[in-house]
Amino acid sequence: MNTEYKKMIRSMLFPLMVVVVMWVVKLVETVLKADFSNYGILPLATKGLVGIITAPFIHADFEHLTANTVPMFITVSIIFYFYREIAFKVFFLVWIFTDVWVWSFARGTSFHIGASGLVYGYVTFLLFSGLIRRNARLMAISMLIIFLYGGFFWGIFPDFFPHRNISWESHLMGGLSGLILAIFYRKQGMQREVYHWEDEDDDTNIEYLFPDDESEKPLGSS
Repeated sequence: MNTEYKKMIRSMLFPLMVVVVMWVVKLVETVLKADFSNYGILPLATKGLVGIITAPFIHADFEHLTANTVPMFITVSIIFYFYREIAFKVFFLVWIFTDVWVWSFARGTSFHIGASGLVYGYVTFLLFSGLIRRNARLMAISMLIIFLYGGFFWGIFPDFFPHRNISWESHLMGGLSGLILAIFYRKQGMQREVYHWEDEDDDTNIEYLFPDDESEKPLGSS
């Protein structure tokens, strides 16, 4: 088993665990015929604070859960593969920022549940991080994200949803958290590749500015 294959498998383990927990929670809720939505985020309410931690694991139905499962697994796996030095930081900071902001600023009339806000955060982080770093591989990932999830970004606007039971605030807060973290961590992890001819140009400039031969010193030197 080669190194890249092992790295790919390892990058999938944590996101797989997160997705499994999401499904287990929904299955338990179904078997018990219970309603866990009260463990979601209720903005500006003390009893809604627990939702900052629990809300991403709770979904309205299996359609809602399925819609979040695939993008959650794919985006987090990509983050752990290409940004492993900061992967856990990005994962948990997107989670905390998104849900704290939802609790602080979202509509307070109902509970906000589901992992879609986190998905928006991870999608946005991958998109902008690749563009900011100008690394060829990461920019390719950015283009892939646009291709796969470009339509997601309409979800940050309230008028995009004809029904008011969609938490567009979670989408917006997730997108903002991903963008902020892409900028904040822009100098950590994989960077822009420097090509051979760029190195040669830099060496030439250095030699010109600091010549070894005394005869080549600029006029006026002592």
